[in-house]
Amino acid sequence: MLFTDVCCVSQNSTILLPSINIKSLEGKTLNTKEFDNKGKPMVIAFWATWCKPCTKELNAISDVYEQWQKETKVKVIAISIDDARNSSKVAPYANGKDWPFEIYLDDNSDLKRALNVNSIPHTFLLNAKKEIVWQHASYLDGDEEELYEEIIKL
Repeated sequence: MLFTDVCCVSQNSTILLPSINIKSLEGKTLNTKEFDNKGKPMVIAFWATWCKPCTKELNAISDVYEQWQKETKVKVIAISIDDARNSSKVAPYANGKDWPFEIYLDDNSDLKRALNVNSIPHTFLLNAKKEIVWQHASYLDGDEEELYEEIIKL
């Protein structure tokens, strides 16, 4: 099954998060299968330091993240697609934003390719079984409210 650019994947879908090695901001390699939220929903947001809409989306989510966690126990994971030449900029950039979520590097674009991400920002919602149940590409002010409504459904 192919993903569409802005569409939702049905909740009956069995598309699982692929098993791909990525890096932490500290340079440690880990596999996406290690992502865990104890049976609660997870959001995976693809972004880059040079992408203004990505920053707007992550800032908007950051502003409401504490409330989201209290209400839904959701975990947000931000995956930078900055390439190897720019990956050293990601940690200082993210730390300067003080985002409260986990941030990883996909500097070889392996996860990006596996999930057919063609443009960023691109956000995925995973259920308790790590199945992709919803996705959205691009960002307009207020899109985080649509994401939250999808999280509540889970």
